[in-house]
Amino acid sequence: MQFTRLKLSGFKSFVDPTELMIEPGMTGVVGPNGCGKSNLIEALRWVMGETSAKKMRGSGMDDVIFNGTTTRPARNLAEVTLSLDNSERQAPAAYNEADEIEVTRRIQRESGSTYLINGHEVRAKDVQLLFADLATGAHSTALVSQGQIGALINAKPIQRRHVLEEAAGITGLHSRRHEAELRLRAAEANMERLEDVVQAMEGQLGSLKRQARQASRYRNISDHIRKAEATALHIRYVDANSASEKAAEDLKLSETKVADLTRVNAVATTTQNQIAEKLPPLRQAEAECAAALHRLTAARDGLEAEERRAREIQTQLENRLTQIAADLSREEEHGQDADRNVARLNEEHQELELAREGEVENGEAAEEKVEATRDVLTTREGELDEASHRVAQEDAQRNGLRNEIENVQRRLARLQQRHEQVTSERDRLVAAAEAEGEPEIADGAIEEAAQRAVEAHEATENAEMARADAQLVENERREVLQTMEKDLGRIGGEESALRRLLSVEDEDLWPPVIDAITVEAGYEAALGAAFGDDLDVPTDEGAPVYWREMHAYENVSALPDGCEPLSNYVTGPPALVRRLSQIGIVTSDEDGNRLLGRLVQGQRLVSRDGGLWRWDGYTATSGAPTTAAQRLAQRNRLEDLGRTRAELEEKVGDARDLFETASAAARQATEAEQASREAARNADALVHRMQETHARAVEARASRESRLTALNETLEEAQTDVTEAAAAVTEAQESLEAMPPMEAAREAVAALREQVGTLRRDHGEAVGARDSLLAQARGRAQRLQAIDNERQSWTSRKTSAHSQIEQLTARREEVTEELETARAIPEEIAERREALLSQIETSEEARNEAADALATTETALSDCEKELREAANALAAAREDRVRIEARVAQAAQSIQEIVTRMREILDCMPDKGLEIVDLKEGEELPQRDAIDNRLERLKRERDNMGPVNLRAEAEAAELTEQIQTMVAERADLEEAIARLRQGISSLNREGRERLLAAFKEVDTHFRELFVQLFGGGQAHLALTESDDPLEAGLEIMASPPGKRMQNMSLLSGGEQALTATSLLFAVFLTNPAPICVLDEVDAPLDDSNVERFVKLVNEISASSGTRFLIITHNPVSMAAMERLFGVTMGERGVSQLVSVDLAQAEVIRESA
Repeated sequence: MQFTRLKLSGFKSFVDPTELMIEPGMTGVVGPNGCGKSNLIEALRWVMGETSAKKMRGSGMDDVIFNGTTTRPARNLAEVTLSLDNSERQAPAAYNEADEIEVTRRIQRESGSTYLINGHEVRAKDVQLLFADLATGAHSTALVSQGQIGALINAKPIQRRHVLEEAAGITGLHSRRHEAELRLRAAEANMERLEDVVQAMEGQLGSLKRQARQASRYRNISDHIRKAEATALHIRYVDANSASEKAAEDLKLSETKVADLTRVNAVATTTQNQIAEKLPPLRQAEAECAAALHRLTAARDGLEAEERRAREIQTQLENRLTQIAADLSREEEHGQDADRNVARLNEEHQELELAREGEVENGEAAEEKVEATRDVLTTREGELDEASHRVAQEDAQRNGLRNEIENVQRRLARLQQRHEQVTSERDRLVAAAEAEGEPEIADGAIEEAAQRAVEAHEATENAEMARADAQLVENERREVLQTMEKDLGRIGGEESALRRLLSVEDEDLWPPVIDAITVEAGYEAALGAAFGDDLDVPTDEGAPVYWREMHAYENVSALPDGCEPLSNYVTGPPALVRRLSQIGIVTSDEDGNRLLGRLVQGQRLVSRDGGLWRWDGYTATSGAPTTAAQRLAQRNRLEDLGRTRAELEEKVGDARDLFETASAAARQATEAEQASREAARNADALVHRMQETHARAVEARASRESRLTALNETLEEAQTDVTEAAAAVTEAQESLEAMPPMEAAREAVAALREQVGTLRRDHGEAVGARDSLLAQARGRAQRLQAIDNERQSWTSRKTSAHSQIEQLTARREEVTEELETARAIPEEIAERREALLSQIETSEEARNEAADALATTETALSDCEKELREAANALAAAREDRVRIEARVAQAAQSIQEIVTRMREILDCMPDKGLEIVDLKEGEELPQRDAIDNRLERLKRERDNMGPVNLRAEAEAAELTEQIQTMVAERADLEEAIARLRQGISSLNREGRERLLAAFKEVDTHFRELFVQLFGGGQAHLALTESDDPLEAGLEIMASPPGKRMQNMSLLSGGEQALTATSLLFAVFLTNPAPICVLDEVDAPLDDSNVERFVKLVNEISASSGTRFLIITHNPVSMAAMERLFGVTMGERGVSQLVSVDLAQAEVIRESA
């Protein structure tokens, strides 16, 4: 099948419906970065079942839906459809009828993906398997995206194995094997759970049988308890009626007493109310008298406080007069100080004015002297600078010549030393070259070692095949052994389950008689039908129900003609002799119906199918096996299993011997393979060491020759430098000797420097005198200004002192007047106090009279309230007695109702019918209540001591037995399914190993050829590493580009690694061609020459394999080689568009034009 068309709608940046034709040959996709080219590849990967949003460059799968731009709204749906040409009918059977298959994947935001094949909805697994069977898929190596070449280069060997799996076409095989392994693990888990359930149910069945024996005794005790409870409840009902009548009489007496006490309480309440009405006026009068007394007392306290305040004010005024006198004295002193200071400042001002006379003339004379000394000093300093500069230049020239001579002499010494060193090294290299001959290892020896390495690798491959064959035999015999062991385990498990099911537990004191019976196979149902539940009865006479041993009948009635006694086929305890002698076996239901009329009392007929015909006409049809029949059948089954297990154990021993032999052979083959691998590795290492030794020798010889050439050139340059340095020394010495002497110039400079020093001292003295005069003038001016300021300040202080004296005098007069007024206030207060004391005495007498009257009335009220409380307490006690009696009445009624309810719940009858249960008549004497309670308690204790009792134990035991048998059958089916799954997985593994090894050889062959074709020479091969099992092994790539030794691909350069990985991918295509190959900028790391070889190789593979190539590229060389080009543009921001150009058709049009 071929891919023909890819349609997109709403997928990432392709918001509009877009169609990409995938035609034979090479189709190129071009466009600027970021325009959406890779979205086409991701759409192809997505429609083939990609489930990882991360590989779609998104955080969630909804990110593949167009998310909107500034001009276009977001979409809620994305759809991609891939069309496949099925004209050759190579599709799976479900889709093989159509000429074209369309695979569609549709996603709706927040709703997940939907897959369709030809319009029918399918699972994602179905789509993935469809493409896996075509040697492609979402994770196929045929889809080479950006960085995938680098990922293949950097991958571990175990990660590269998937390349071989695709080449072998077992990608789908892996999926199916994984699915089968999951089903196998689930089946094994179900098997374990089933075993646990069966064991639990078998334990439960034993428990149910014990419970069934307890149920009979439980029912008997429960019947006695019911009669005892009926008697006890009837006695309680009679007692409760008597108690109810007595409580009703007591209630009438109590109600009469409450009515009498209520009348007494009413009289006391009236008296209390009358006294209480007199209290408010008396309290009001007492409160008014108390208030008046309080006001007078407060007025008295106020007068005392007012007197204290008047005396405090008088003291304050006297203190203020003293303070004012002190302030007047201070201000007068301040005025006198101001007069003295103003006079002193006036005298100092006159003295300074006299000192300022002649100040200007002295300053001008000093300035003229400074200017005169400055001019002379400037002239001499100029002459000194010129002389010093000339001397310095000559000194610098002399020093420069001396330094140059020293430097040249040092350089000459270094050059001469370097010349000697180079000469010595050249002589040593020449001697070493003469002493060393040709390289130790010749090319012929290396080729011979390489041939031995190739032979070692071939031996390794043969050992691998032998090991694979031995492991195949080992696996087959292991499967046979495991199958037998499983059968043996199943039989052992069934045997163990039956033993547990049929075993008599220690705590079962009365084992049933069925465990002591032996019955021939096929007669279990007959025995079960004949005895029924009687087989569960023990023969121990200590049991509540048991089989008693009796002598055989002396005159036994013969069974009808045509039937045999059951005792011919059953062997049991003597207690069953009588029953067995009267049971006959018939061959069919017709015989049973026919002979039924001939049976005498006690006789019965049974069939092997479980039919029963009893002398009294009771008939049970065949096909309904009883629990006893099932137990007997299980015992016979247990004996058959024992014989089968013994035979199977012998077969398992033989199979184990065969497996151990095969396992030993496989180990020997594995050891031989490992030895071969070790020999191959040693041969490769020897070749590697020989190549490295030879390369180092050649490299050392070339390096030595290059070094000799460089040394000769260095000697010539050193000789030239020595000659030039000697000439430079001679020229510098001659220039130094030709320079004139410097003594006269230095003496002239010294004389000028001495004159300049004298002139500088004279000029400094003139400047100091001038500055001193200026400083004195500034000081006098500043002091005059300060005197004016101080004089003004003292004048202001004097004025302020006079003003303050006037204010203090006025204030002293005001305070004197206030003091006289304050001294008169205490006398007025004394007169007011005497009048107020008289009023207070009168008010106290009135208040005492009102308080006495109030106290007398309150005492009377207290006595009355005491009598009222006593009456109320008596009434409350009477009412409480009435409530208690009412509670007794209600309790008696409730007791009667509870007894009635309990009789309904327990006995299902009314009180008048309770005596019928215990067979007592109305009026008959009842037993003592204590005696019946003791009997009831003893019966309940006896029933409780039995513990929990399951009354449905017999029915549940039958149901459980049926379930166990069903599960045993299901277990057999499950074991058979597990065996089939293991066989299927083994078959898949065997097929996978064979196909993988075959693919490895073919891929390795193609890889060797393509490597030479892409590199123009060299060698390369593939190797399986890390495991002896091809399905678990890693893929290692060894390469030797032209001119380089054989080495791991990771040690090659970047371009060499890219070409090597490309060779491997194309080798896979040649081995198992995929319908399509996508190359996303694979040519990016290659130069133009490698790109040409790459494009040529792609064209050859496309022509030979029929694979359609879809190539995304930016390289002009690759574009020129395409048969058609699709351009991806983004004219509108965030929206990709597709345009196409058929280059082959364009060339035809151009040639025809």
